[in-house]
Amino acid sequence: MHNPPIRHCTACGAAVTYRVPEGDSRPRAVCPACGHIQYENPRNIVGTIPAWEQQVLLCRRAIEPRYGLWTLPAGFMELGESTESGALRETREEAGAEVTLGGLYAVINVLPANQVYFFYRGQLAQPQWLAGEESLEVKLFREADIPWEQIAFRSVAQTLKRYFADQRAGRFQIHTFDIT
Repeated sequence: MHNPPIRHCTACGAAVTYRVPEGDSRPRAVCPACGHIQYENPRNIVGTIPAWEQQVLLCRRAIEPRYGLWTLPAGFMELGESTESGALRETREEAGAEVTLGGLYAVINVLPANQVYFFYRGQLAQPQWLAGEESLEVKLFREADIPWEQIAFRSVAQTLKRYFADQRAGRFQIHTFDIT
């Protein structure tokens, strides 16, 4: 899912052309009128793995893409926020839950979507949650009860599988992997 190409300069509004600027190695949107170069960069997705005892809290999506499927509470990082504060915000917005962060758990490069996911382990402060505007419902799941065939994204399914394997092993480590 490549972003649509940049068509106009954000500095002056003129139509851009794609070429490799001097000293660069990739085609960029370059404005022939003012010389401004516009860069397209990956988008950061931040979220948590909210845990309560041996369960994780999942949200059933009320938005596209993947409407009606289950996911971890996560979303696009906002300007001016850290990955940690964004993960906490997304957990509050989508799951109505407060968590204490337990550290970075996974960094996932989703190459076809030009996205980088940052998932943090989170401990629910109490077993309370409320579906936000982007969630149809929010529910705790034990590993055996997760509707694996209804998980919205491969990044989430692979993160959950690693999380439960680490939980069984009694130690959590940071995971990094690519989805191509």
